[in-house]
Amino acid sequence: MSHLNHGHIPPAYTAYVGRKAYFVTGLALLSLVLLVMAISLGAVRVPVDQALKSLAGLEADPRFQIIIRSIRLPHALAALLAGTGLAAAGTAMQSILRNPLGSPFTLGLSQAGAFGAAFAVMLLGAGTMQSTTVGAVTIANPYLTTLAAFMACMATSMVIIAIARLRGATPEVMVLSGVALGSLFSAGTMFLQYFADDVQLAAMVFWTFGDVGRAGWREVVFMAVVVALGLVYFIANRWNYNAIDAGDETARSLGVRVERVRMIGMIVASLITAIIVAFLGVIGFVGLICPHIVRRIIGDDHRFVMPAASLSGAVLLLASDTVARLLMAPHVLPVAVLTAFLGAPTFLYLLIRGRWR
Repeated sequence: MSHLNHGHIPPAYTAYVGRKAYFVTGLALLSLVLLVMAISLGAVRVPVDQALKSLAGLEADPRFQIIIRSIRLPHALAALLAGTGLAAAGTAMQSILRNPLGSPFTLGLSQAGAFGAAFAVMLLGAGTMQSTTVGAVTIANPYLTTLAAFMACMATSMVIIAIARLRGATPEVMVLSGVALGSLFSAGTMFLQYFADDVQLAAMVFWTFGDVGRAGWREVVFMAVVVALGLVYFIANRWNYNAIDAGDETARSLGVRVERVRMIGMIVASLITAIIVAFLGVIGFVGLICPHIVRRIIGDDHRFVMPAASLSGAVLLLASDTVARLLMAPHVLPVAVLTAFLGAPTFLYLLIRGRWR
């Protein structure tokens, strides 16, 4: 904005941007608070000071050290990363497809990723199966599992993009296409389960429940790299997404290579979805709810929507995971159950609002 009035920025614009920046900062602080709470709360209560020491890299009380480092911290970080990644992917998909109902779950990417991961685990030997409810599936080859999940996600993405390019393709048509594709891949997963033995079937049904509790440090590192790179890409393209929101023709007139941005954006969203589904299972509606909540509060500017939606995804999944662990303690409820309870009414509300607007 330095070209305006020889570098003078209007106070109203400064205040406008400041409010959005404060909102993003507040979400970041809230996510840190929830991270500490996620480490502290559970069947065994860990004092807050011990959780803070562990996060700071200091030596905590040996009685709590193993709980924090081996169980609570990787699970909390997995929730933070999964929420961030799914919300960022949903935000990007809603923009590049110009579809307010776009998200990895509603457009079938999550179901496709689940089929690809199940295929790799069951038929390609990428994982081992146990009959216990904890660690029912152990991923032995995360690269092969993620590749299979990614290929299935990409197949879905290409169909969605093809439909998006058809003249007159409405958001409703695209969502129905996503529902059809999701059903197709869910049928494929059921087909694999039909030929599984009892132990494999029980393990795979449990695995498809989205649950951050199965993540270890290896999965956290793997997810962190992919989510961080994807988020950097999405934020780097924030101006392109703002232009696409105004329409493809307007974006092209501004020099945006719309088809390239759309294709690469869907590839990155598919990769993020694939890695999360491959390790944690299907966690629905996070990518749908968070962008809409954020847009309602701070508007449509992707300079702020992308980081705010990503942080709100982290907040939502951290809070949901903490509640899921406390709700039926000492039993742990899969976090996807809570996100589905929250997401389904929101999805119906968005459909109804879009129909009668």
